[in-house]
Amino acid sequence: MAKTILIVDDSESIRAVVGIALRSEGYEVIVGEDGQHGLELLIANEQVNLIISDLNMPRLDGIGFLKEVRKLEKFKYLPFLILTTESQETKKMEAKNSGATGWIIKPFVKEKLIAVVKKVMH
Repeated sequence: MAKTILIVDDSESIRAVVGIALRSEGYEVIVGEDGQHGLELLIANEQVNLIISDLNMPRLDGIGFLKEVRKLEKFKYLPFLILTTESQETKKMEAKNSGATGWIIKPFVKEKLIAVVKKVMH
């Protein structure tokens, strides 16, 4: 059975590009438009194996979304990657301290994204 990845990004083009890259590797993809939508989708689709989330989004940003996910017992250890244009160490540390599994800078290289996805989902 294919593993399911939840992509959460307020950019439609990023959702599309990441989705195409992941689907080409055989993954099922669910997409959310912001952290709040992502949280709703996660709760509704409990078979999610990985979350890839943007940092800067309306309603609920990536760090807020990550913190909400970590509060849910079922998803406390779910791999969670931040995909963002941000490269500040303070943001990276905040994400890591909130439970992020990894950090990928946009624009990303498809092969590197897939390698990180495979590594965190082993």
